[in-house]
Amino acid sequence: MFRFFPALIVLLALAGCAPSPVKPEPRAEACPLPAACPVCPVAEPPKPAEKPLQPADWGDLPGWGEDDPGAAFAALVASCRSLERQEQWKPVCASARELSDKSTPALRAWFEAKFRPWALVNPDGTRTGLITGYYEPILKGSRRQARGYAHPVFGPPEDMIVVELAELYPELKHLRLRGRLEGRKLIPYYSRSEWTPQESKRSPEALLWIDDAIDLFFMQIQGSGQVQLTDGSRVRLNYADQNGHPYRSIGRWLIERGEIKAEQASMQGIKAWARANPARLAELLNANPSLVFFRELPVEGSGPQGAMGLALTPERSLAVDPRHVPLGAPIWLATTMPYSEQALNRLMLGQDTGGAIRGVVRADFYWGSGAEAGNQAGKMRQQGRMWVLMPRAYQPADGANAPK
Repeated sequence: MFRFFPALIVLLALAGCAPSPVKPEPRAEACPLPAACPVCPVAEPPKPAEKPLQPADWGDLPGWGEDDPGAAFAALVASCRSLERQEQWKPVCASARELSDKSTPALRAWFEAKFRPWALVNPDGTRTGLITGYYEPILKGSRRQARGYAHPVFGPPEDMIVVELAELYPELKHLRLRGRLEGRKLIPYYSRSEWTPQESKRSPEALLWIDDAIDLFFMQIQGSGQVQLTDGSRVRLNYADQNGHPYRSIGRWLIERGEIKAEQASMQGIKAWARANPARLAELLNANPSLVFFRELPVEGSGPQGAMGLALTPERSLAVDPRHVPLGAPIWLATTMPYSEQALNRLMLGQDTGGAIRGVVRADFYWGSGAEAGNQAGKMRQQGRMWVLMPRAYQPADGANAPK
């Protein structure tokens, strides 16, 4: 601890310094070490934020020559239904549809010919960020409220008003305001705790009834799920809207109150705490004011629909922040397997978004459906790096950082 003492003396000296006054003042003698601070430091202006996309080379991508890009290529072709509305993507999508040789070497060569990698960089210049996982849970439910099925699932309420801010302010693209009318005033929509008393009044509007409250909560976090009904049939519930309140981590809430340790804050650890503390379940869930509303879909395709309206591909789809990462674009992800140092370097597609996915180097890895996918997703909280693959015709809007 004593190695910090000289630095402390200098800091105390600097703290006492003031610009030389026109007339000497008594407080000018407050500096205990005048020789250490002949001139008071001037605060430097903050550094400008780094550009989120910066040019890179294929050799920068760890493991690029080892991954089989076949599954990601198929997901890209599906994404082209949306991407090719943009001029720069039309030649790429046309070429993808015409490609006959889909062997691993041929696909890798095709990507290298058609795309250029861009490193994702945080505003502070760092290039690593949090990579979490999500999945599609399978729950038990009923079409009607019945014994053992007491937790309703709702579609978007008719009294919730959604304001598209981009229609007034284009710079606020991807941002929406949600509220309800109280007289002539628009106020925030019900938070999770405020919504609970509404459920009994709105019960005829419920889509389904689920047997377990904590499972329903985690389906809201995942954004979708399958429900096994009492008649043996199965339906898919997909994200339809959200109440406009910010997402708050209940894992962090438990850690801050000393209920669990940080290493226990996985989905499995949180569920274990909830089972052991049923009387505090409502308190736990209400710590997250965000509430998700669903729509019912048939069970078909490789996964639930993501933000692009396309079926997600297990272990190849990512949820990203569309403010920084173009939806539908291929992304090279370099991270590690859950609770492991084993490398997970893989070509992915940014096909989804999420309430907790905010930031440049930030992503949610879609693992698939069912218990094993949930086991991987619940444990995943890794650091990782990301590169976006953009068509060679792409140039940043301001021309900055363009490849030479």
